[in-house]
Amino acid sequence: MMVVIDTKVFISAAGNRSGVSWPCFVLFARRRFQLAVTKDILAEYERVADRLARSSGIYRDMNWRPLFQWLHHKAAYFEPAALGKQRSRDKDDDIFLAGALASGAKTIISKDHDLLDLGKPFGIEIVTPSNFAAGFQ
Repeated sequence: MMVVIDTKVFISAAGNRSGVSWPCFVLFARRRFQLAVTKDILAEYERVADRLARSSGIYRDMNWRPLFQWLHHKAAYFEPAALGKQRSRDKDDDIFLAGALASGAKTIISKDHDLLDLGKPFGIEIVTPSNFAAGFQ
């Protein structure tokens, strides 16, 4: 099963093993699903991680390199699909829809209400990390 993970889920899973997003990383590591990414999605993950590593929060000075090396070896890469017009209220969220369409993913894991409020665009289900992980129990 191919899945796309939005930046909020990715970052929170990487930084908080007791949070609701962590089980998604565990399922990915156990090969229960394949993570689909595009160059735009990876760039977004890295941009936010870099900004947070320079901030004063829990991610300050976090070494993201091992995680991104692992991700580059384990994720499936796709060229983003053309969406035609903006689909989400936040145009920056369209990269996740484009990645899901390109990869044939039927699921996007998100904590972003701009994505969650879309319902099921293009037949792609957008679910919270908790709901996604619960489907494997």
